[in-house]
Amino acid sequence: MANELRFKTARDLFMACPAVAGDMVALPTEQPSIEFCRALLAGRVPEEAITFCAYLLPERAAVWWAHECLSHLTDLLDSRDQELLALVHEWVGQPDSPHHSAEVSKAAAMPPTTPAAWIALAAGWRGNGTTTDMAAASHLQSFPAAHAVNAGVLAGLARVALADRFSVLSAFVEMGIQMAEIEALRQSADAN
Repeated sequence: MANELRFKTARDLFMACPAVAGDMVALPTEQPSIEFCRALLAGRVPEEAITFCAYLLPERAAVWWAHECLSHLTDLLDSRDQELLALVHEWVGQPDSPHHSAEVSKAAAMPPTTPAAWIALAAGWRGNGTTTDMAAASHLQSFPAAHAVNAGVLAGLARVALADRFSVLSAFVEMGIQMAEIEALRQSADAN
């Protein structure tokens, strides 16, 4: 399975996405990506496994993963964050819909101050790493969508009680790994 992933090794990911080095302290190795991610989870800073997942997944899948993570924390989110999650859910289903694109762009133009606001920002970013409204998001325009996904998931995780945090973090990472493997299978099937 690991050979079909977007990035075979951690070093491949770091080389393709140099911004990840700004979000992580861990240095890349030649370990397969999934092994590296699990080693991060078992390491000194397990939150870096969240960061690695955010960059490992293709952009749309990363936004969906973040949506799914935050959906498990709805009792810790306010009504605005829940509205943003619903908007992100619609966008993932139909990213090219003019209605969804306009709504996500509007949400992404607001400063991200909550977990779901970060995820909406990630959904608003396009392949070049910027929102459609450059002026509104100029302070973040040099970051890839994975940076916003990472910030949103970690901001949500920070709201979890300390006693439960590692188990929730582990579940999020395992979900990210599973999504990466599913994406790899999907892309492999599409190629055939």
